[in-house]
Amino acid sequence: MKTMDEKLKQPAGILHGIGEEKEKELQQLGLFTIYDLLHHFPYRYENMEVEPVEKLRHGDRVTIAGMIQSEPAVRYYGRKKSRLSVRILVENILVTAVFFNRAFLKSRMNSGDMLTLTGKWDKYKLTITVQDVQWGSPDPSRQLQPVYSVGGGITVKKMSRWIQQALQAFGNNVEEVLPESLLSSYRLSSRSEAFHMIHMPADKEKLKQARRRFVYEELLTFQLKMQTFKRQERLASAGNTHEFNKAEVETFLQTLPFPLTGAQRRVIDEITKDMQDPLKMNRLLQGDVGSGKTVVAAAAMYACHLAGGQSALMVPTEILAEQHADGLRQLYAETGLNVVLLTGSVKGRKRRERNTAIYEGEADIVVGTHALIQEDVNFKNLGLVITDEQHRFGVEQRRILRDKGYEPDVLFMTATPIPRTLAISVFGDMDVSSIDELPAGRKPIQTYWVKHGMLERILRFIDKQVKEGRQAYVICPLIEESDMLDVQNAIDVHAQLQQFLDSCHVGLMHGRLSSEEKEQVMQAFAANEIQVLVSTTVVEVGVNVPNASVMLIYDADRFGLSQLHQLRGRIGRGEYQSYCVLMADPKGENGQERMRIMQETEDGFTLSEKDLELRGPGDFFGRKQSGMPDFKIADVVHDYRALETARRDAASLIQSRSFWNDQQYAGLRSILEESGILDGTKLD
Repeated sequence: MKTMDEKLKQPAGILHGIGEEKEKELQQLGLFTIYDLLHHFPYRYENMEVEPVEKLRHGDRVTIAGMIQSEPAVRYYGRKKSRLSVRILVENILVTAVFFNRAFLKSRMNSGDMLTLTGKWDKYKLTITVQDVQWGSPDPSRQLQPVYSVGGGITVKKMSRWIQQALQAFGNNVEEVLPESLLSSYRLSSRSEAFHMIHMPADKEKLKQARRRFVYEELLTFQLKMQTFKRQERLASAGNTHEFNKAEVETFLQTLPFPLTGAQRRVIDEITKDMQDPLKMNRLLQGDVGSGKTVVAAAAMYACHLAGGQSALMVPTEILAEQHADGLRQLYAETGLNVVLLTGSVKGRKRRERNTAIYEGEADIVVGTHALIQEDVNFKNLGLVITDEQHRFGVEQRRILRDKGYEPDVLFMTATPIPRTLAISVFGDMDVSSIDELPAGRKPIQTYWVKHGMLERILRFIDKQVKEGRQAYVICPLIEESDMLDVQNAIDVHAQLQQFLDSCHVGLMHGRLSSEEKEQVMQAFAANEIQVLVSTTVVEVGVNVPNASVMLIYDADRFGLSQLHQLRGRIGRGEYQSYCVLMADPKGENGQERMRIMQETEDGFTLSEKDLELRGPGDFFGRKQSGMPDFKIADVVHDYRALETARRDAASLIQSRSFWNDQQYAGLRSILEESGILDGTKLD
């Protein structure tokens, strides 16, 4: 005899009305089994609730109920096209109901029949263009009609009918996966009850209860997988215990020419504690532009040196590697640490000498680009790997660098503040440290939103700044002119600015330049050989030019808040007052709202949360971001409290002995077993 769980694994084709062709179409939608159908949740609901006529809004989809008062009339036009109209009495008001291409309904309509109609309301003509008709009075159980994602020859009605079949046959005895302790603690509906309520909600309150149940279940099972994977990974790699005296790290910090912020000190404590732990560190360090991540990295690398290990810092560009190396040499001036720079430009005898220093352990800190992962680079004792702007490197590149040491601790750094909800979702297999405080004394960047008509005035301002010795960035969304988009492109803007700003050197940079060409342009800009740099967003991450005080962004409404903030972070790095000018004529409220928010705040974490609210998680990372989990029902923006709760509960369960042994957790354990994580399978 089949268990209930086995019955749900039966093919969807066993249901009445699903033939071989329809079964194939369901499979193309990813629906293979009864279980899949039950988990194919509606993406929205049609509100079929009847409202008084005087409350109906023009143009809305509405539901009304009334009695037929006139003989239905049909008018034919064109080939096979028809218009049926009939007068019905709704609350003592005569309303005209119009049906297109459904002349066959005329024979069914009789004076005095009660109809419940759903369609588009014309307030001025007292007319409803009918989409759905039911004979009889409104059915209270049909007030919320589910709408499903469909495709091929499958209609929403067919999908709804099959899912209701599955519910009637199997829905009453669905096995529960959540333990009674969690069900009662959060007052959650049973799984069986929730399936019925989400597919056939009696009212909005029942629907809310069902959704709350499935959101928590989905987030909890996801977090259990993440936490288990994290636990398995850490247990599988013993890592290295870095033995050092924290007092010596503090002595180094006291030599710095500036005081650390409270956030920097907190993060340094988190990282050094990880390094002293025997399990391998796998931590993400996120901090706003200018928050002082480099100093935190320097403290971690100094701790690694005290423990007898070498550190590698991999960055995306040569100029950034050179700046990091120079900065670290200044920070380590009183320690005697040997900082070695290794990039693609280092060749011949110099490269061999530096490779030897790395191999023999004379190089304490190695800063470089992709050159660090070449076969000829071998470390004596690599204990700490730090990747700056980790999203710029592939997984394989990061793995190659890690494999040059024996289970080194790993620290990823990013200047893109990630909202806490996404950090929990996407980086759940990492620990996350956030520097959410900027150093004291930084001058706020003055941000202005202007219309395109003010361009000449802005360019005069840039010219004035350049004549005072400053430099400027001018950012465009495209490289070349496009027939599809009416936005400024870098090549045309560069030509225009060369004419307008004829007293200075205007440079051009975009993604089609080779890496070497980009490096040359940025080197020239850093050396003030170029005063105004016209560029696409390739300058978003990288070079530090303290002399740059103006950032002009064309068509700023085409960028997200986080990207605008990253671009703005290229300026305001020196002693001079800096200005960011957002030039945009946004058509929608969303674009205008982003411009307003940018003027009001410089806090990257606040902006990232706002960006997430405005654009959603898919657009925050880009549609093809592989790390973004694809939830069926949960929304990491709106369900952030449930996500926090699920993460806390998952961490507690994974660490408890009872979770791995007690019968009440068997359902959750079976989900982990089926995912393959317990067998060491890589987490999707």
